[in-house]
Amino acid sequence: MAPRARYSNLTLSRRVLAQAMPHAPQLLVILLVDLAATPLMLLNPLPLKVAVDSVLANHPLPPFLAPLIPFPPRSGGLLLTVAALQVLVIVLAQAQQMLAHVLRTRVGEAMTLRFRERLFIHAQRLSLEFHDSQGTTDSLYRIEYDAAAVHYLVVYAFLTTLAAAFSLVATFFVIARIDVRLAAIAILVAPVMALLAIMYDRWLRPLYTTSKELESGAMEIVQEVLSSLRVVKAFGREQWEADRFQRQSREGVVAKVRTALAEGGFGILVNGTTAVGTAAVLFLGIQGVEAGRLTLGELLVVISYLAQLYAPLETVTTEVAGMQSSLASAERAFQILDEPTEVRERPNAIPIRRSRGEIEFQRVSFAYEGGPEVLHDVSFRIPAGGWLGIAGHTGAGKTTLVSLLTRLHDPTAGRILLDGLDLRDYRLIDLRRQFTLVLQETTLFSGSIGDNIAYGASRPQSQSALETAAADANAHEFISALPDSYRTLVGEKGMLLSGGERQRIGLARAFVRDAPILILDEPTSSVDVRTEAAIVDAMRRLMVGRTAIMIAHRLSTLDMCDFRLELDHGRVVGWATKTEQPVGVV
Repeated sequence: MAPRARYSNLTLSRRVLAQAMPHAPQLLVILLVDLAATPLMLLNPLPLKVAVDSVLANHPLPPFLAPLIPFPPRSGGLLLTVAALQVLVIVLAQAQQMLAHVLRTRVGEAMTLRFRERLFIHAQRLSLEFHDSQGTTDSLYRIEYDAAAVHYLVVYAFLTTLAAAFSLVATFFVIARIDVRLAAIAILVAPVMALLAIMYDRWLRPLYTTSKELESGAMEIVQEVLSSLRVVKAFGREQWEADRFQRQSREGVVAKVRTALAEGGFGILVNGTTAVGTAAVLFLGIQGVEAGRLTLGELLVVISYLAQLYAPLETVTTEVAGMQSSLASAERAFQILDEPTEVRERPNAIPIRRSRGEIEFQRVSFAYEGGPEVLHDVSFRIPAGGWLGIAGHTGAGKTTLVSLLTRLHDPTAGRILLDGLDLRDYRLIDLRRQFTLVLQETTLFSGSIGDNIAYGASRPQSQSALETAAADANAHEFISALPDSYRTLVGEKGMLLSGGERQRIGLARAFVRDAPILILDEPTSSVDVRTEAAIVDAMRRLMVGRTAIMIAHRLSTLDMCDFRLELDHGRVVGWATKTEQPVGVV
């Protein structure tokens, strides 16, 4: 698989914003609520100024307040008004913060869910080779954890940065109205902070990416061990697996410590820079008070505004820097979306409701990506309703042939016809509805037996339909004997049932699906003779009226088939009908 390109911050930002577009109206509301914090923030030190200059001293009220407050300087009424104003500003600020938090949570979670759904749908369309090489846990980590980065980048980083930038400009303007020199000195901090953010951006992004890859690797070990716990216990490898998990996790801890050190160092530089700016303004401000250019109340307001000036400046800087973790996650999530699907649907693909079941392979060859050919020039034809048995040693290409028929892959040469048309001419979802698969190991999903039988149905099934299908599959008797009957939970992958029971539930599922083409991939290879007889009896009923393809190692299992195909190293080496001896390749 070719190495994946690293996205630039600009490219990632554009793609993240594209994900946010369906939520644009709600995001605009959040931005307006965030912007409302600026006037409240600017009002916050005003009661202090009035108290110092007009209650303790004898300075007149600010011109914009004088018409609103009827009390003279140094009066009790003015003091009570100032105290009430202080309480009102704080209450309004808290209400604004609560509303912003609720809106962010609601919109952010909706955005994350939408993005996760898109990733999950696309991940299901990717090739089996992709998941085999990358590991399903890595995809799970990206869908469950990395996808949330879109929420953070839009709702917190982008919107917070816009609101902070607005607050920065407004605060600078107010300070400049009080004293231009102090405002100029205060704003000199901004270019230094911007330079720190750029340096931090380039340094920290790789650390976040490495940390997330190590976390995903540790999660993959846990998933692999717990899903194969019977084997781990049988070989007594619990401690070995624990050591493997510990080694991987330690590497993740080291990466997180490095990241924490980088974040801490950046915080020291940012706060040190703002401290220098504050000290310079304080020094010159006191000189201004001594020279009579400023009142003490104005100096207190400037110092208060300065803290609020640096707060949005620090927010902008730290958000730009903190976005690196989320950008690293977003990059990993978009890598899944950019992974091409191996099987693509043609733009003019045609629908199909129910095929006749006529199948023809025309000089079909296939090779997995980067590997040698596993099927070579395979040709044969099955008439509608015909039963074909495929025999061959392990590795002969039997399962690959079936995978091509269901379009899990496309041939690298030749074509496969269904009712006279190339499989690639059909809509993929319609095509796959034409097939029912019963595999060597039936996969059941956590849930009840009834849910698993109904899994392949295109519409809800009644209880009587489930029982009829189970009876046809010789499964109703053992299901009815269970304490909860069809509501019995099967456990993860159906491991609470025996292999034979799982196979018969798989056959019942095939009866419910009622597809015109049936594929049986060695369904009796892992059961005892008695169970095999019950399964074969159910298979015969299931095959009636359908085109059937049966794969088996034991040739006796294929005696019921109308045709027999023998594969060896990906080539057809024998073909026979039920009434004939093998006559060679067609």
